[in-house]
Amino acid sequence: MSRPRLLVVEGNTAKGREHQISFGGIVASEGYARLLGELWPEVTVDICFPADPGANLPDGAGLESYDGVVITGSSLHIYNGGPEIKPQIDLARSVYKSKTPLFGSCWGLQVATVAAGGTVHKNPRGREIGFGRRIRVTDKGLNHPLYQEKPAVFEALTVHLDEVEALPPKSEVLAMNEHSGVQAAEIHYDGGVAWGVQYHPEYDFKDISTILKRLNGGLMNEGFFASNEDASLYVEDIEELAKDPMNKRLSWRHGISSAITQRDIRVAELRNWIELKVKPTRSSRARG
Repeated sequence: MSRPRLLVVEGNTAKGREHQISFGGIVASEGYARLLGELWPEVTVDICFPADPGANLPDGAGLESYDGVVITGSSLHIYNGGPEIKPQIDLARSVYKSKTPLFGSCWGLQVATVAAGGTVHKNPRGREIGFGRRIRVTDKGLNHPLYQEKPAVFEALTVHLDEVEALPPKSEVLAMNEHSGVQAAEIHYDGGVAWGVQYHPEYDFKDISTILKRLNGGLMNEGFFASNEDASLYVEDIEELAKDPMNKRLSWRHGISSAITQRDIRVAELRNWIELKVKPTRSSRARG
């Protein structure tokens, strides 16, 4: 059998990627590709940029050469439409049709939802940022491979202003919390299957601290911080956790458990997608 291949679909525009880098972060697709390579050392990971004008995107035949496709997060809003967004929806539909396993984080879940006929809107409860609290695996989720070796209730690293408003037909909600009724879902469309989560199992504390710094002014306007000093102190805590995720003092202060501080639990959804969805599908397709 040939060497395994995964495709990471970058959700951000070139301007959005540059903005993230300017605050000391890395491009979402690069971080995602790195983690996928750690979880599956034999894999080759390619990246595509459908939000860029003139991007060279794989067609159906090209997608079938991949063992799985992942869609990253993004600062875009899918209900705005436009030339940065439509190619991403079209590409997701092509992934479904190719029957290549699809995984989406945050924006990726939203793209997978809209591509299959569902809807996304601005969350009326506002932004969820930093730590998604009390995410509860549903009855369907408890028996789903996505949540193997994951607590039934957990926290997750997260940042999103939008949420799934209505899932497409042939979908199941796998996790939820008070902030969003769809924190995870399985979606079936045109012969293909997507697993998606509204939070970010691919993120670490450094990713969150960079986003907090990038959004700082807006977060004060949204009521998360009372002042620049207040925001800076919070970011300092997150950066300390980036250096030492097992810092007991800060874990207690911010009310976070091993679901975030222990990497193996934090990335379980992606590991399960690779081991329990991608690899079995790869074997059944038996290419090369």
